[in-house]
Amino acid sequence: MASVFDLFKLDGKVAIVTGASSGLGASFSVVLAEAGADVAIGARRVDLLDETKQTVEALGRRCVAVETDVTSVEDCERLVAAAKEQLGGPHILVNNAGINAVVPAHREDPEEFRRIVDVHLLGTFQMSQAFARACIEGGHGGAIVNLASVVGMVATDAPQAAYGSAKSAIFGLTRELANQWSGRRGIRVNALTPGLFLEGMSANIQLNDKAYAGARAMTVYDRLGNAPELAGPLLLLVSDAGSYMTGASLVVDGGWTIR
Repeated sequence: MASVFDLFKLDGKVAIVTGASSGLGASFSVVLAEAGADVAIGARRVDLLDETKQTVEALGRRCVAVETDVTSVEDCERLVAAAKEQLGGPHILVNNAGINAVVPAHREDPEEFRRIVDVHLLGTFQMSQAFARACIEGGHGGAIVNLASVVGMVATDAPQAAYGSAKSAIFGLTRELANQWSGRRGIRVNALTPGLFLEGMSANIQLNDKAYAGARAMTVYDRLGNAPELAGPLLLLVSDAGSYMTGASLVVDGGWTIR
């Protein structure tokens, strides 16, 4: 009888991670590789992307790095094609690419607002669409994890209308794609919803003592999260351990949203 731990293994799987040049995206790529997957990684910063590639390959897994702007349909399709042609699959997609701007709404440039929404919402849709087509053509199912945020659930002291709006929309997109693809196509779609973490876009909050203290106080642990604390939730959503989960949002926020 197989161990329950075997359900979390990703041997023989091919994963795609966007925004994999640093922060949570780089961490997710390593976690998937450690669980047994080969990984195709995409980001705009090619020099940093190569560092993630070397880390994945040092674990004995295959890795392909592709310069990717998720707002470009062609880039999304090229990343999926590279995963398919060079690694096989793909079976897993982690939509992690993102940008942010902290600025009062009455001063925010509408074009900057549009750019942030395009990266998070349009980029997530375009990557998911390219990935789903590859799964359908390959005759197999898959698992998509969309990176949401607690900022898409509750407002914070930091003025970030574009980011909050885009992340709120991720929940709706996740539900809709899950409804369309899970039963008929075998492609599960879920959202991973972190609070503030010391890695990635939240890292700069440590530079402001008042903001950092306020953010810590919003959790029940008086601290921000660390990337390894997302490893288990991520593996649950992409592996057979979460085979009955779709259209869900898994919140990992240190109790932020209950406060």
